[in-house]
Amino acid sequence: MNRKLRIDAEKAAYTAINAVMPEGAVRRALLGKRFPGRVFLIAAGKAAPRMAAAALSVLTVPVTDGLVISKYGHFDEPIGSLRCFEAGHPVPDENSVLAGEAALKLTEDLREDDTVLFLLSGGGSALFEKPLIPLPELQDITNQLLACGADIVEINTIRKRLSAVKGGKFAAHCAPARVEAVFLSDILGDPLDMIASGPVNPDTATCADALSIAAKYGLRLSPEAEACLRIETPKELGNVHAQVVGSVRELCHAAGEACERLGYETVFLTDRLDCEAREAGRFLSAVLRSHASEGKKLAFLAGGETVVHLTGKGMGGRNQELALAASEGLRGLRNACVICVGSDGTDGPTDAAGGYVDGDTFDELEGKEISLHETLQNNDAYHALKAVDGLIVTGPTGTNVNDLYLGLVDG
Repeated sequence: MNRKLRIDAEKAAYTAINAVMPEGAVRRALLGKRFPGRVFLIAAGKAAPRMAAAALSVLTVPVTDGLVISKYGHFDEPIGSLRCFEAGHPVPDENSVLAGEAALKLTEDLREDDTVLFLLSGGGSALFEKPLIPLPELQDITNQLLACGADIVEINTIRKRLSAVKGGKFAAHCAPARVEAVFLSDILGDPLDMIASGPVNPDTATCADALSIAAKYGLRLSPEAEACLRIETPKELGNVHAQVVGSVRELCHAAGEACERLGYETVFLTDRLDCEAREAGRFLSAVLRSHASEGKKLAFLAGGETVVHLTGKGMGGRNQELALAASEGLRGLRNACVICVGSDGTDGPTDAAGGYVDGDTFDELEGKEISLHETLQNNDAYHALKAVDGLIVTGPTGTNVNDLYLGLVDG
């Protein structure tokens, strides 16, 4: 393993993640804001604890009541007097429903001069829920969508119609109160109605879109679930003001600046990468191989959210699978590496944020009798990378703005 390359890659990735922490962005969004009546604060998502704490630190008016909903293990300490809920992700659980019900109860019978300050980040789709079908069926449909390779927009188009709080329905519930929404985006292009399945934004997707997605992936649906897909979501909401304060573009920009400080010439590829993870890994390694003999220090940057089509029963996540798939293309290169990191610090149902590979990784795997092809077929990137010290483990970071993919060539 090339230790210098790994140090540079990790330094750039960690610097970028630190640059998109939610505190500064939330404070800038709320600084000087004045609300006429009562203020109810609801934060949902992987970054919810930090967003809520930042809001409390800058608001000039008292919060009447509020709650914070995040993933298990994401709360470090109490957040003022706000009630905190831990819930399941990426599949909703009973606590997701309890949190959704608590939010609905908190916002019952609001007045026109009240304000619901809604702080939303990625992961909210699973964490904040009130299903219109039995929870076990919602969990099954969610697992089907995660396994079939559907992208996040397709997944959330279905989720909206199976929920009483998504697709603009929560904002409609809060009316006539005003909803002031602040978003950290984990969706490519920052479509407000797709971030956490758009609880407070008019839905741009239609019933026809949802039914088409269900047919495309052959989803198993009960008659009740299929009937929900045929019920249209709100298309206009007059009580919402929303703004995005953080996104993957800022993550990529920060990574590029970090690479430049380390002496690399930066090449920005895209902030909308959304293909199959293993194909993205092969592409990125091919880019590095094309430039590895130029004698330059180069950094190739991309951001986005790839997908994994589950064909096995192993353990891993999209960033680990992308990195592992890149290892074959890097084989033998002494001056190139790839690092892939989820900005939230989690990648799939694992304790890793992503993976690191370089020109030695493929041979190290072979030396341990680990077949790259069989590992990818079994979606078991976690154990393969662990065997060659290729896991990137950060723990929960407190933010969530998609994933960072970085390839370095060291002269």
